[in-house]
Amino acid sequence: MSISTKKAIKFVILLGVVSLFADMTYEGARSITGPFLAVLGAGATAVGVVAGFGELIGYGLRLISGLISDKTGKYWTITILGYALNLTAVPLLALAGRWELAALLMIAERIGKAVRTPARDAMLSHATKEMGRGWGFGLHEALDQIGAMLGPLIVSAVLYLKGGYRNSFIILLLPAFLALSVLVAARLLYPRPRDLEAALPALRAKGLPQVFWFYLAAVALIAAGYADFPLIAYHFEKASTFPKIWIPISYAVAMGADALAALFFGRLFDRLGLSILILVALLSAFFAPLVFWGGFYLALAGMVLWGVGMGAQESIMRAAVAEMVSVDKRGAGYGIFNAGYGLAWFLGSALMGVLYDVSVSVLVLFSVMAQLASIPLFRLVGRENE
Repeated sequence: MSISTKKAIKFVILLGVVSLFADMTYEGARSITGPFLAVLGAGATAVGVVAGFGELIGYGLRLISGLISDKTGKYWTITILGYALNLTAVPLLALAGRWELAALLMIAERIGKAVRTPARDAMLSHATKEMGRGWGFGLHEALDQIGAMLGPLIVSAVLYLKGGYRNSFIILLLPAFLALSVLVAARLLYPRPRDLEAALPALRAKGLPQVFWFYLAAVALIAAGYADFPLIAYHFEKASTFPKIWIPISYAVAMGADALAALFFGRLFDRLGLSILILVALLSAFFAPLVFWGGFYLALAGMVLWGVGMGAQESIMRAAVAEMVSVDKRGAGYGIFNAGYGLAWFLGSALMGVLYDVSVSVLVLFSVMAQLASIPLFRLVGRENE
């Protein structure tokens, strides 16, 4: 293993540790925001719209953030500012007395994530060139999801000890502080992550390639059919699928599946390319029938499939963008990719929130069909990339 590859791996691991603590914070919070909004008086439509709108704002702003990152070159500054907003919004949820205020804080948390994600992913893309795109992003996602698994378990422990939702948000202040501390250390150790990508392309593209737009359309269909966890958690509480304590545990199970799937499918991506996304789409498409129709065990199996899909979305799909977009357009590429993904997520989440109040069966049908519709586009992208 070369020195440059070792440095690249260390950088990916360091940012992975940042994500681990960050995900402990905001994924721990997201495991209970659905029920928390319900306790504060929000209905299913409000939960779906809030969750979807948060994703819309969060992903839409990534377009601006990505463009600014490329234009200014201030990848670290933008990343640090984004993480600061992303993580401080969570403990403040403990002070929310109305669901509208809680919704604003949830959206603020998404805005922070929007600001930092394109710049961070652009920096990661430089490191993953040496170690393999799929493996690099998969490793980062696996560490990320370990935190996403631990956060809900911490919240579940607080609820078990009768601490309630508000104390859960307060306790999540600790991993937020740790995430910011490691992030600052990473900035000091790796001031120029672009140097990790030894062989930069000789040519600079004037725009994004056509295959990128086909790929974005396929990913948008996946996003539109993917129910956000606050709506799933709302269903679990309303239908009494799980005891209250088990709702965050089910999310932790999904995050564990996410981490393993990211590593497994990341390796397969480096060997087989984009065709692996067809298999992922087939697997994850059927989470909705299990989650919304099933009892305890079937719903838990559905959460595993939901996590597998999320693992692919957060690892392979990001790795593929780096393969399609030239190095000087990475921030913009990730920004546009995430903006399109977020718009589709918002429209799908809002629609599924409405459909839940009308017919759970129609919601399930929409979710499955939207995801399966992505498969022909993934096949087209695979042929274009050959």
